[in-house]
Amino acid sequence: MKQKVYIYRSFERFWHWMQALSIFFLAATGFEIHGSFTFFGYQNAVKYHNIAAYTFIVLIVFAIFWHFTTGEWRQYLPTTKHLKAQINFYLIGIFQNAPHPTKKTVLSKLNPLQKLTYLALKILVIPTMVISGLLYMFYRYPQKGMIEGLNIGTIEVIALFHTAAAFLLVAFIIVHLYLMTTGSTITSNLKAMITGYEELEDAHGNHESENLKNDKKEVEA
Repeated sequence: MKQKVYIYRSFERFWHWMQALSIFFLAATGFEIHGSFTFFGYQNAVKYHNIAAYTFIVLIVFAIFWHFTTGEWRQYLPTTKHLKAQINFYLIGIFQNAPHPTKKTVLSKLNPLQKLTYLALKILVIPTMVISGLLYMFYRYPQKGMIEGLNIGTIEVIALFHTAAAFLLVAFIIVHLYLMTTGSTITSNLKAMITGYEELEDAHGNHESENLKNDKKEVEA
Protein backbone atom coordinates (compact mmCIF):
# COMPACT_ATOMS: atom_id res chain seq x y z
CA MET A 1 0.00 0.00 0.00
CA LYS A 2 1.30 3.44 -0.93
CA GLN A 3 0.87 6.70 0.92
CA LYS A 4 1.70 10.29 0.05
CA VAL A 5 4.53 11.53 2.27
CA TYR A 6 6.08 14.99 2.60
CA ILE A 7 9.71 14.05 1.93
CA TYR A 8 11.44 17.11 0.44
CA ARG A 9 11.34 20.32 2.50
CA SER A 10 10.97 23.81 1.07
CA PHE A 11 14.64 24.81 1.27
CA GLU A 12 15.69 21.39 -0.04
CA ARG A 13 13.63 21.93 -3.18
CA PHE A 14 14.76 25.54 -3.55
CA TRP A 15 18.41 24.49 -3.17
CA HIS A 16 17.97 21.65 -5.67
CA TRP A 17 16.49 23.82 -8.43
CA MET A 18 18.80 26.78 -7.86
CA GLN A 19 21.78 24.43 -7.91
CA ALA A 20 20.56 22.90 -11.17
CA LEU A 21 20.08 26.32 -12.80
CA SER A 22 23.50 27.48 -11.59
CA ILE A 23 25.24 24.40 -12.96
CA PHE A 24 23.51 24.67 -16.35
CA PHE A 25 24.37 28.37 -16.62
CA LEU A 26 27.97 27.85 -15.48
CA ALA A 27 28.35 25.03 -18.00
CA ALA A 28 26.91 27.13 -20.84
CA THR A 29 29.08 30.18 -20.14
CA GLY A 30 32.09 27.98 -19.41
CA PHE A 31 31.86 26.21 -22.76
CA GLU A 32 31.52 29.58 -24.49
CA ILE A 33 34.66 30.81 -22.71
CA HIS A 34 36.42 27.72 -24.07
CA GLY A 35 35.28 28.64 -27.58
CA SER A 36 32.77 25.81 -28.06
CA PHE A 37 30.12 28.25 -29.36
CA THR A 38 29.22 31.94 -29.31
CA PHE A 39 26.10 33.35 -27.68
CA PHE A 40 26.79 36.03 -25.05
CA GLY A 41 30.17 37.00 -26.46
CA TYR A 42 33.47 36.18 -24.76
CA GLN A 43 33.65 39.21 -22.43
CA ASN A 44 30.04 38.86 -21.31
CA ALA A 45 30.42 35.10 -20.91
CA VAL A 46 33.36 35.64 -18.54
CA LYS A 47 31.42 38.26 -16.56
CA TYR A 48 28.26 36.14 -16.31
CA HIS A 49 30.28 33.03 -15.45
CA ASN A 50 31.95 34.83 -12.54
CA ILE A 51 28.65 36.20 -11.23
CA ALA A 52 27.06 32.74 -11.44
CA ALA A 53 30.09 31.27 -9.67
CA TYR A 54 29.68 33.63 -6.71
CA THR A 55 25.94 32.86 -6.58
CA PHE A 56 26.74 29.14 -6.60
CA ILE A 57 29.22 29.54 -3.73
CA VAL A 58 26.68 31.46 -1.63
CA LEU A 59 24.14 28.70 -2.31
CA ILE A 60 26.67 26.07 -1.22
CA VAL A 61 27.33 27.92 2.05
CA PHE A 62 23.60 28.06 2.86
CA ALA A 63 23.18 24.39 1.86
CA ILE A 64 26.02 23.29 4.15
CA PHE A 65 24.47 25.27 7.04
CA TRP A 66 21.04 23.74 6.35
CA HIS A 67 22.36 20.19 6.11
CA PHE A 68 24.18 20.38 9.43
CA THR A 69 21.49 22.25 11.37
CA THR A 70 18.75 19.85 10.22
CA GLY A 71 20.81 16.66 10.42
CA GLU A 72 20.21 15.98 6.72
CA TRP A 73 23.95 15.41 6.25
CA ARG A 74 23.31 11.89 7.54
CA GLN A 75 21.49 11.13 4.27
CA TYR A 76 24.91 10.93 2.56
CA LEU A 77 26.61 8.52 4.95
CA PRO A 78 27.85 5.70 2.67
CA THR A 79 26.88 2.07 3.14
CA THR A 80 27.64 -1.15 1.31
CA LYS A 81 24.35 -2.75 2.32
CA HIS A 82 22.31 -3.53 -0.82
CA LEU A 83 24.98 -1.77 -2.92
CA LYS A 84 25.52 -4.75 -5.24
CA ALA A 85 21.77 -5.26 -5.56
CA GLN A 86 21.34 -1.59 -6.44
CA ILE A 87 24.01 -1.75 -9.16
CA ASN A 88 22.41 -4.91 -10.60
CA PHE A 89 19.04 -3.16 -10.56
CA TYR A 90 20.31 -0.22 -12.65
CA LEU A 91 22.24 -2.50 -15.04
CA ILE A 92 19.67 -5.27 -15.51
CA GLY A 93 16.67 -5.24 -13.19
CA ILE A 94 15.29 -1.88 -14.26
CA PHE A 95 14.88 -3.21 -17.82
CA GLN A 96 13.06 -6.30 -16.55
CA ASN A 97 10.57 -4.36 -14.43
CA ALA A 98 12.15 -5.82 -11.27
CA PRO A 99 11.20 -4.35 -7.86
CA HIS A 100 13.51 -1.69 -6.45
CA PRO A 101 15.99 -3.31 -4.00
CA THR A 102 15.71 -0.44 -1.48
CA LYS A 103 12.75 1.52 -0.15
CA LYS A 104 12.82 5.31 0.15
CA THR A 105 11.77 6.87 3.47
CA VAL A 106 11.93 10.34 5.01
CA LEU A 107 15.00 9.27 6.98
CA SER A 108 16.62 7.46 4.05
CA LYS A 109 15.93 9.26 0.78
CA LEU A 110 18.93 7.92 -1.13
CA ASN A 111 19.81 4.38 -2.18
CA PRO A 112 23.37 3.09 -1.50
CA LEU A 113 24.68 4.03 -4.96
CA GLN A 114 23.20 7.53 -4.73
CA LYS A 115 24.82 8.03 -1.32
CA LEU A 116 28.27 7.23 -2.71
CA THR A 117 27.74 9.37 -5.80
CA TYR A 118 26.42 12.43 -3.95
CA LEU A 119 29.10 12.15 -1.28
CA ALA A 120 31.82 12.09 -3.96
CA LEU A 121 30.25 15.18 -5.57
CA LYS A 122 30.11 17.08 -2.29
CA ILE A 123 33.60 16.29 -0.97
CA LEU A 124 35.57 15.89 -4.23
CA VAL A 125 34.06 17.20 -7.46
CA ILE A 126 32.35 20.42 -6.32
CA PRO A 127 35.19 21.52 -3.97
CA THR A 128 37.70 20.90 -6.78
CA MET A 129 35.61 22.96 -9.19
CA VAL A 130 35.07 25.83 -6.70
CA ILE A 131 38.68 26.07 -5.48
CA SER A 132 40.17 25.80 -8.97
CA GLY A 133 37.63 28.32 -10.24
CA LEU A 134 38.55 30.86 -7.56
CA LEU A 135 42.25 30.40 -8.28
CA TYR A 136 41.48 30.73 -11.98
CA MET A 137 39.65 34.04 -11.42
CA PHE A 138 42.16 35.65 -9.07
CA TYR A 139 45.43 34.30 -10.46
CA ARG A 140 46.22 37.43 -12.50
CA TYR A 141 44.55 39.97 -10.20
CA PRO A 142 46.64 42.14 -7.83
CA GLN A 143 45.85 41.03 -4.29
CA LYS A 144 48.67 42.67 -2.29
CA GLY A 145 50.72 39.51 -2.66
CA MET A 146 48.11 37.23 -1.07
CA ILE A 147 47.26 35.14 -4.12
CA GLU A 148 50.60 35.75 -5.80
CA GLY A 149 52.16 34.39 -2.62
CA LEU A 150 51.02 30.96 -3.76
CA ASN A 151 53.78 31.24 -6.36
CA ILE A 152 51.83 29.34 -9.02
CA GLY A 153 54.03 28.89 -12.05
CA THR A 154 51.28 28.19 -14.54
CA ILE A 155 47.51 28.40 -14.81
CA GLU A 156 47.26 25.35 -17.07
CA VAL A 157 47.06 22.83 -14.22
CA ILE A 158 44.34 24.86 -12.52
CA ALA A 159 42.41 25.08 -15.77
CA LEU A 160 42.67 21.32 -16.32
CA PHE A 161 41.37 20.55 -12.82
CA HIS A 162 38.52 23.04 -13.23
CA THR A 163 37.52 21.69 -16.64
CA ALA A 164 37.75 18.05 -15.53
CA ALA A 165 35.53 18.74 -12.51
CA ALA A 166 33.07 20.60 -14.74
CA PHE A 167 32.85 17.67 -17.17
CA LEU A 168 32.26 15.26 -14.26
CA LEU A 169 29.47 17.50 -13.00
CA VAL A 170 27.87 17.70 -16.46
CA ALA A 171 28.11 13.88 -16.76
CA PHE A 172 26.36 13.57 -13.39
CA ILE A 173 23.57 15.89 -14.53
CA ILE A 174 22.99 13.81 -17.67
CA VAL A 175 22.79 10.56 -15.66
CA HIS A 176 20.65 12.30 -13.05
CA LEU A 177 18.15 13.42 -15.69
CA TYR A 178 17.85 9.84 -16.94
CA LEU A 179 17.47 8.31 -13.48
CA MET A 180 14.83 10.93 -12.69
CA THR A 181 12.55 9.08 -15.11
CA THR A 182 12.96 5.71 -13.36
CA GLY A 183 10.50 6.28 -10.52
CA SER A 184 7.12 4.61 -10.11
CA THR A 185 6.06 6.71 -13.11
CA ILE A 186 8.19 8.70 -15.54
CA THR A 187 7.32 12.00 -13.79
CA SER A 188 6.91 10.90 -10.14
CA ASN A 189 10.43 11.94 -9.07
CA LEU A 190 10.08 15.29 -10.84
CA LYS A 191 6.73 15.99 -9.18
CA ALA A 192 8.18 15.08 -5.77
CA MET A 193 10.95 17.66 -6.15
CA ILE A 194 8.37 20.29 -7.13
CA THR A 195 5.66 19.63 -4.52
CA GLY A 196 7.72 17.94 -1.81
CA TYR A 197 5.32 15.00 -1.68
CA GLU A 198 6.02 11.50 -2.96
CA GLU A 199 4.07 8.26 -2.87
CA LEU A 200 6.06 5.75 -0.82
CA GLU A 201 5.46 2.16 0.19
CA ASP A 202 3.90 1.83 3.65
CA ALA A 203 6.20 -0.91 4.92
CA HIS A 204 4.81 -0.92 8.47
CA GLY A 205 1.10 -0.70 7.90
CA ASN A 206 -1.54 1.89 8.69
CA HIS A 207 -0.26 2.58 12.21
CA GLU A 208 2.86 4.20 10.78
CA SER A 209 0.73 6.07 8.27
CA GLU A 210 -1.19 7.72 11.09
CA ASN A 211 2.05 8.61 12.86
CA LEU A 212 3.41 10.21 9.70
CA LYS A 213 0.22 12.22 9.29
CA ASN A 214 0.40 13.37 12.91
CA ASP A 215 4.04 14.38 12.48
CA LYS A 216 3.46 16.17 9.18
CA LYS A 217 3.54 19.67 10.66
CA GLU A 218 6.78 18.90 12.50
CA VAL A 219 8.45 17.58 9.33
CA GLU A 220 7.34 20.58 7.29
CA ALA A 221 8.81 22.92 9.88
